[in-house]
Amino acid sequence: MMTEQIQTMLAEAAGRDAADFADYDQNIFDAGLIDSMATVQFLFALQDEFNIQVPVSGFERDEWSTVNLIAERVKELQ
Repeated sequence: MMTEQIQTMLAEAAGRDAADFADYDQNIFDAGLIDSMATVQFLFALQDEFNIQVPVSGFERDEWSTVNLIAERVKELQ
């Protein structure tokens, strides 16, 4: 399932346990689960994993702030 894959990728990029990202509707930025450097690393991993292009310059945190929103964005970019 894509959401589980994204959860694992977020945890790897942030150096955290995957359980920290288990609430797919939790705002990962507001919760302090991921910082800006890990976000960039995560976006590159998303591009590689799902063969998409994520425009970092047009990145809007509000559109990428939960696991569910990230999954929606990835589906739109595929």
